[in-house]
This record gives sequence, structure tokens and C-alpha cells, in this order.
Amino acid sequence: MSIKEYRTAAEARGGLLVMKRTPGVAFGDRVLIRDHAGTRRNGQVIRAADDETLILVFEGTDDLDLESTWVRFLDEPVEIALSPELLGRVFNGLGEPKDDRPPILSNIRRPVTGAAINPAARTYPREFIQTGISTIDGLNSLVRGQKLPIFSGSGLPHNRLAAQIVRQARLKDEDTSFSIVFAAMGVSYADAKFFRDEFASSGVLRNVVMFINLADDPPVERLTLPRTALTAAEYLAYDLDRHVLVVMTDMTYYAEALREVATAKGDVPARKGYPGYLYSDLAEIYERCGRIHQRHGSITMMPVVSMPSDDITHPIPDLTGYITEGQIVLSRELHNQGIYPPVHISPSLSRLMKDGIGKDDTREDHPRVAAQLYALYARALETRNLASIIGADELSERDKRFLRFADAFDQRFVGQGEAEDRSIEATLNLSWELMSSFPRDMLTRLSETDLAKYHQGSD
Repeated sequence: MSIKEYRTAAEARGGLLVMKRTPGVAFGDRVLIRDHAGTRRNGQVIRAADDETLILVFEGTDDLDLESTWVRFLDEPVEIALSPELLGRVFNGLGEPKDDRPPILSNIRRPVTGAAINPAARTYPREFIQTGISTIDGLNSLVRGQKLPIFSGSGLPHNRLAAQIVRQARLKDEDTSFSIVFAAMGVSYADAKFFRDEFASSGVLRNVVMFINLADDPPVERLTLPRTALTAAEYLAYDLDRHVLVVMTDMTYYAEALREVATAKGDVPARKGYPGYLYSDLAEIYERCGRIHQRHGSITMMPVVSMPSDDITHPIPDLTGYITEGQIVLSRELHNQGIYPPVHISPSLSRLMKDGIGKDDTREDHPRVAAQLYALYARALETRNLASIIGADELSERDKRFLRFADAFDQRFVGQGEAEDRSIEATLNLSWELMSSFPRDMLTRLSETDLAKYHQGSD
């Protein structure tokens, strides 16, 4: 262990500790801090200069007596122990157990500050992942290696949706090599208990690694948690050849912690006070998922981003959208109507959907069914707007048909029970049931073969 131990703490602000005259320390080094009461805290060097060293203290700097504080620089990065026994366990942002069980003992230890996947080593995301939710599987399909965020708002049920995805997600034809890494940042105690109870009662916890940071935990721990979770995901994917789905909630709390630390460091603020490097920081996290040449495993990511004031142009969803490959957008209007999950179809998009659906992945009619549903729903929303102006009674019979379709689509296709796990076949069959309210000549995006095989109408 390092013998570089100093007692030169000069200042504590936010979760940062400023040290003077600490030669030979390096950026990223792990630090042990012993305060006046003998309590140990963990830290990491985030700035090393000749005259001053800045340390991020994960447990915070509250009640720290600077004159009685000893700091030991360990000459090693922040690491996590890795083994197959990670599955079924609950950890904090530093990889320490939070489930009253002993720490993981393993010879494999890796720094949590992993690198993004080399673009030259990437292989294109393909192959369908079933979430059991019609609006995602049918119209915004998730494929292995994709980054598909959920854009939500305050008070919307994104945590319930995230839990449902964790419970239901699976590979269509291969269940044995699929695992989930679940990372929760800044959640309340009630939400953390909800997640643990949901995963335990449904029996999926044994296949899930959980990383939890509570709202009253030091915010600086949130800066490490997603990197710790991704280090575990990389081990499961590329060492154990598993397909891993990483669900993170809520990246907005992560970005707010980043802003808090950046302000304490004195970084120049950019949009809405967030540091100018917010984009590259988010990309460091998001770009660690994907598929790699000649590796069987993969990492797929679904981060939850809650939009302050439902503003999709806010820096966090805005920059997230530049890095990821689509988005699932939750609607406050649908939520107020009691529809769950309130997925807003029009702005939702999966850019890689076409590479994970069709004959060899889901069903041969899936691409055309999705296109036809989008077309019908877009026309139905125009009709709904028209009806709100002139009244439904003034609509033509053709328009009234679209109006009835919009209501049925919202209630039956978008709306589904929180415990309802729909297979992709059930989703496609439901789509045909709804589309069959139209005569065949109005379904112009479907083939004659599709219509002959699946259309349930008389004409």
C-alpha cells in the first residue's frame, strides 16, 4: 500500500477536498481519508497540479475537521471486484454491498473508469430484444447493442416502466445467456424498496445486478455509479459471453451531480449551468455499450432521462439524443387519461428497429405492420384535432372511423397492464385486430399476402 499520506487539507467545499503540497499523485488515484473521529472515507483525485490537488470525496465532506484529516493516496484507480456471483446482489456506487451480504471476493478487479468501445471494433447492433411492451416491441423495437433512452417528466411512471422492462425483457429465442444490470441514481428510499421488492417477488433478481444510490446519499457517488455498473456489465458481456441489458434511472440526477461538482471546482458553466463537457461526459457512459467483433456478448442500454418542465430541448435529453439511437417519449396527456404506459408514439423512434425485426427475428409482416400503424395513427391524430375544432358530429364517416381507431389504439395497444407481458406475436396480432376495422383498400402499406393471411375484415 502507498505510503504517500498527507495532512495538508486546506479547504472543503461541496463534496471536494483541496490538498496542498502533495507531489507525485496522479489523476484518477483512489484515496483513503481518515477524519478526526477515525472514520474512513473514500475519494478519488480529479485534479492534480503542482500546487493543489482536488479530491472527490464519495461520502461527502460534512463535519470534516481539516486540521485533523489524514489523506492517503493509494496509487491505484477506483476498482470493483468481478465474478459471476455479482448476479442477484445489490451494491452502492462504489461496488460495496448494500444487501447485508459479504463483499465479492475475486482475483478479477478492474477500474470503473473504462473506455468507450473503439469504433473500429464495433459491430452493427442487430437482433431483437423483447420487452413485453407493445409500444416498444411493435413500433420502437430494441435491438442488441442499441442505446434507446426513455424521455420522461416529473411525476410520470418511468420508474414503473423501467421495473416492468427489467421483469419482462428477454431474448426471443435464447433465455439462458441474458442478464440485467440495473442502476438507480438519486432515488428515494421508497423507490429503492419498490425496485428490490419487484425484482425479488417476480423471481428475476437472481439474474439482475443492482446498483443503488439514494437521494440522501452523497451526490458525488452518483458520478461513479453508472461507470461501476457498466464495468460489471462489460464483465458479464465480454468475459462471460452474456447479452446484458443496462437500465439506468435517472440520468438527470447524474447530470445534476456533475453540475454541482463542476460548480464547486470552478469550471466555466455552459447551458443552464451544466459544464461545457456534459456532452463528452455523457458520451463516455453511453458509448461503453454496443457489440464488438468476434465477441458473443453484447451490452444494450435503456437510460431514463426525466426532462425538467417536460422540455425535450433541455441540455440533458438534447445531448442524450445526439448520442443514442432513438428515444421512447412518455406523454403527460396520456398519463392524465389513465393510460399506462403513457408512451407518446409520434415523437418516439428506434433508429435501428429495421435491423432487428422481420422474418428471421420477429415475424415477416412486422416492418409493414409498424409502418401501417404509424400511418393510420398519424391520420387519426389529425382527425382528432379536427374534431376538437368542428365537433365529432360534423366529421365524415371515413373520419369517424379514424377517430374510433385512435381511441381503440390508445386504450388497447398503448394501454396495457403493469403485469401484462405481451409476446411480439400477441402485439402483432393485436395490431391486425385494430387495423382490420379498415377495409383492405385503405391499408396501402401492407402486401396482398399480409392482407390475405392476417386481415380479419370481411372486405
